[in-house]
Amino acid sequence: MSELRIGLERVQESCFDPMRGAQIGLVMNQASVDRSFRYSYDVLAAEGGAKIRAIFSPQHGLWGEEQANMIETPHGHTRLPIEVPVFSLYSETRRPAPKMLEGLDALVIDLQDVGTRIYTYIWTITHCLEECAARRLPVVLLDRPNPLGGGVVEGPVLDPAFQSFVGRAPIPMRHGLTLGELSSRLNRSMGIHADLTVIECTGLDKNSLWPDLKRDWIMTSPNMQRWETVVVYPGQVLLEGANLSEGRGTTLPFEFCGAPWIDPFRLADVLNEQQLPGVSFRPVKFRPTFDKWAGQSCGGVAFQVTDVHAFRSYSATLHLFAAVKSLYPRDFDWLPPPYEYERIKPPIDILSGSSALREWLASESAGLVPPMELIGDRSAQAWARESE
Repeated sequence: MSELRIGLERVQESCFDPMRGAQIGLVMNQASVDRSFRYSYDVLAAEGGAKIRAIFSPQHGLWGEEQANMIETPHGHTRLPIEVPVFSLYSETRRPAPKMLEGLDALVIDLQDVGTRIYTYIWTITHCLEECAARRLPVVLLDRPNPLGGGVVEGPVLDPAFQSFVGRAPIPMRHGLTLGELSSRLNRSMGIHADLTVIECTGLDKNSLWPDLKRDWIMTSPNMQRWETVVVYPGQVLLEGANLSEGRGTTLPFEFCGAPWIDPFRLADVLNEQQLPGVSFRPVKFRPTFDKWAGQSCGGVAFQVTDVHAFRSYSATLHLFAAVKSLYPRDFDWLPPPYEYERIKPPIDILSGSSALREWLASESAGLVPPMELIGDRSAQAWARESE
């Protein structure tokens, strides 16, 4: 197979010709780089011949400085070398306002996703598509690989009654699509019908995981500094809805989890007895420097992924919830809203995509093994058939 070339690296090809000399807005962040670590604004200006007039940043800001959940980024400016405005799409607005798009010939999007519904970049893109469709402004998306590949889907499909900024359409938690594939699908299924062009990756085997691509991982957000974190994220992000630390404030967010009232050895024993595929649970103690349980010693477990192909993060986290609820029924609890601008529904409901997970754990019949309908594990081909 030929060498992987991402959308950004294809701007010298004829597929990018309509953008040459165009006045563009660029949706990007610090992970928007080519193989040589050049930022997309440099590549588009130098090799694509585009004239960048505005930059738009998603959640966490242009440089990934801000933490999660309603910690907003202000608007600003940057030099490219000329000064251009930087409009934050995680501020008082989560969609580009009409004035931000004035004078543009097109909006170009270049973001690295992590293959999980909760990650807000895809929903920022849908907002951009809606605003551009209303103004008949073309959108060009420079595609990048899904670091989790395209062969596995995890988690039940979002119930439309639980739509939020961490899920605006019925897709599973681990969706198995690139941002280009997912944006194209949502552009149709959500009835947006923007003028969207996706510059696809070439030389990409959809089943490849990130290490197979032989490319450096650039952190896509403050707590996504390792590809190994991406692997556990589709399940461990659910901890944002519970009173368990998901490891924020440590050097291994989402790979560590726990709370001050947990005996790490007891919890690890219960989880390891389940013999879940591709993972071992190592008892740990850690002290978060910020976020939940900041400054307190927490007992918990580290997710040691031993076989990334067999491992299922969503299932593993549901087993974790069941074990913690069984061992510490008086201590474990769900967090109240607000969460990602949802102020009524419990955070765990919009994270998991329905009330089913919360209701199952609240039932007297809940044991240590979650039912299959909550796990939702199936092949990407099966989901494709379901969604047709």
